[in-house]
Amino acid sequence: MGYRTSIATVSLSGDLRSKLRAIAQAGFEGVELFEQDLLTFDGPPQAVGAFIRELGLKLVALQPFRDFEGLPEPERSRAFERAERKFDLMEALGTELLLVCSNVSPKALPGLERAAEDLYELGERARRRGMRIGFEALAWGRHIHDYRDAWEVVRRADHPAVGTILDSFHILAQGLPLSAIPRIPPEKIFLVQVADAPRLEMGLLPWSRHFRNLPGQGQLPLQDFMQALAEARYQGFLSLEIFNDQFRSAPPLEVAQDAHRSLIYLQGLAQPQSQPPPPRCLGVGFVEFAAGEGEAALLEDLLARLGFACTHRHPTRQVRLWQQGEARFVVNAEPEGFAHSYHLLHGTAVCALGLEVASLPQALARARAYRAPILEGPDWPLPALQGLEGSLLYLLEPDTPWWAGLEPLSPPPAQPHLRRIDHIAQVMPPAKLLSWRLFYRSVLGLEASDLTEIPDPKGLIESQVVQNPEGTLRLVQNASQHTETLASRFLSAYYGGGVQHIALETPDIFAALAALEEAGVELLPIPETYYLDLEARYGLAPDFVQTLKRHQILYEQSEEGEFFQAYTQTFADLFFFEIVERRNYQGFGASNASVRIAAQMRRLAQSA
Repeated sequence: MGYRTSIATVSLSGDLRSKLRAIAQAGFEGVELFEQDLLTFDGPPQAVGAFIRELGLKLVALQPFRDFEGLPEPERSRAFERAERKFDLMEALGTELLLVCSNVSPKALPGLERAAEDLYELGERARRRGMRIGFEALAWGRHIHDYRDAWEVVRRADHPAVGTILDSFHILAQGLPLSAIPRIPPEKIFLVQVADAPRLEMGLLPWSRHFRNLPGQGQLPLQDFMQALAEARYQGFLSLEIFNDQFRSAPPLEVAQDAHRSLIYLQGLAQPQSQPPPPRCLGVGFVEFAAGEGEAALLEDLLARLGFACTHRHPTRQVRLWQQGEARFVVNAEPEGFAHSYHLLHGTAVCALGLEVASLPQALARARAYRAPILEGPDWPLPALQGLEGSLLYLLEPDTPWWAGLEPLSPPPAQPHLRRIDHIAQVMPPAKLLSWRLFYRSVLGLEASDLTEIPDPKGLIESQVVQNPEGTLRLVQNASQHTETLASRFLSAYYGGGVQHIALETPDIFAALAALEEAGVELLPIPETYYLDLEARYGLAPDFVQTLKRHQILYEQSEEGEFFQAYTQTFADLFFFEIVERRNYQGFGASNASVRIAAQMRRLAQSA
């Protein structure tokens, strides 16, 4: 990477030693030490500095030094006394940069010249001890809350030991123009801190303290920020400073690994030529189910009723391929191996997805660049990446004959009712949602939608979509903080996150459902009140609404088109299939989600 990588200890959970070990293990070069972490350390500062160096890390900065500039006497003299104690601490730690954030005290006096004089004197004290001062504008600073004012203070101070610190959150959250960044001399930018964040309608302070996230997980225009930084010719550390409640309760190594990946992603925004390009994902080549022998028979009976044909089987193993149109399902009932282990933990479940990519070498190069572990070799039929909760993401090119080792049985249906896999919905713990958003964006090059909230009778479900530009690969990710929602009940029954439902596209949902009903597929019943509202909401013809009702079809309109969807009953209380027809429509029927969830919850209550 062109920039050196660092992270602030405040970004991770745990005690200081576990944080530092995670940071080093994840591959970072440096670390910012948040003083609160030091206060809880069970040893002298010299031991912290020695431990950091033993791990091969550079202690980039000590932070933060608060409420310094612009104070009246006697507070001004006390601030310089506090600074001297900070310099003593930095000397013991073995670091030379102190982060000074702009004053938020009501006692602070205005005036850039006054602030510059204070920083000059502080810089002179730091210089005498071989140290430097970095001045950062907090977005909620009392008088200085704009990075341009912070730079002007540094410029007026005109001291070699005084520079500015740029923080992407404080700049982008306020929507400040970036045009001044390239005009700052690179040697006067002492450090750059980066963070992403979702767009939220709330105050800057709570937004910053609780909802920052890693680059690639939010919605701030970081590409523009990185471009401005490149124009400034800055070549120092990029340091992550992430205040996020979920991160501070998650295992530190997992967050640190995601954090390092996010900086690789950030580098790619500024210099795409510096790393392998993202793969062009084309769609889902196959879905593999892990099942026991008896469960496999029930699942295959359902697939047959859905119109799938068993086209291939393994000559010696309990592995069969079912096909209809471009949709392919593998049912793996082997009594040993990966699928068997997955079945023991999760029950009948999707253990692997086969993702088609335009170039396998390019996809693997991208995965290696982003430190995504690759499983390949004689034990794996195809190269694979680690998926959600221990599942696999096989990578294959469209013409790869991955079923060549299977015996042909019968051809797929000549006139399939179900054409292809439209989308796949995964449920995961809330703490995993941001992690997988980053993975799909950075490693696979998919784009993420905004988070939406789906009402559940027992709470709210957060939902987001990652997909390719063509819409031929769509993954819906759902999570809920509420323990009694359908999503959370799935997590409990499944013992972790996984695929909850698979949507199959049809060109004619009425003909498809008529065929499925004739074959004995039981659909999820939708209440009559839904159809009464539907007729009034869209002004639909009564006969048309009756047809929808007869087939248990949910309906949604957009300005561009129409969407039809129906659901099977849940298989083994774990997953279900959705049948969809799109007529110039790109969404997922969000307005119908609460109706579907309520209907499924009723069925669960009836079967309890």
